[in-house]
Amino acid sequence: MPQSIAYNYSHITFSTKDRYPFIDEEIQNELFQYIGGICKNMDFKPVIVGGYKDHIHILCVLSRKIALMKLIEEVKSHSSKWMKTKGEKYKNFYWQRGYGSFSVNPAEIDVVVRYIENQAEHHKKKTFQEEYLAFIKKYNVEYDEKYLWD
Repeated sequence: MPQSIAYNYSHITFSTKDRYPFIDEEIQNELFQYIGGICKNMDFKPVIVGGYKDHIHILCVLSRKIALMKLIEEVKSHSSKWMKTKGEKYKNFYWQRGYGSFSVNPAEIDVVVRYIENQAEHHKKKTFQEEYLAFIKKYNVEYDEKYLWD
């Protein structure tokens, strides 16, 4: 087959360091747009970027040319530096070290988009840690909890 075809959706999530609520209403939309721009510049197609006070969600189509790990590295480093330029209250902004990436069935894209759009409502009932553990369990991922929140 002479042509390479790949079209894989991924739902990526990670939190701020120590889950500190840096992502307030004042900065969130600008941050989400900034991260979407990084995705586009790296040949990842962002479907939606969203999140809540202490974490981020990115639903995107993976690049055929660049590893997911490289995207995460670029998103975290550039957005962290950018946040620190946005005022005194963001000067100590950092992302956590790890991340989760979960494949998404194309038939479920609308469900994931609605889920990301409704983060504020969703997190009235569930913390980021509870949400993340639910993803891990849904996808039957083996993990060691002592390394999960560091």
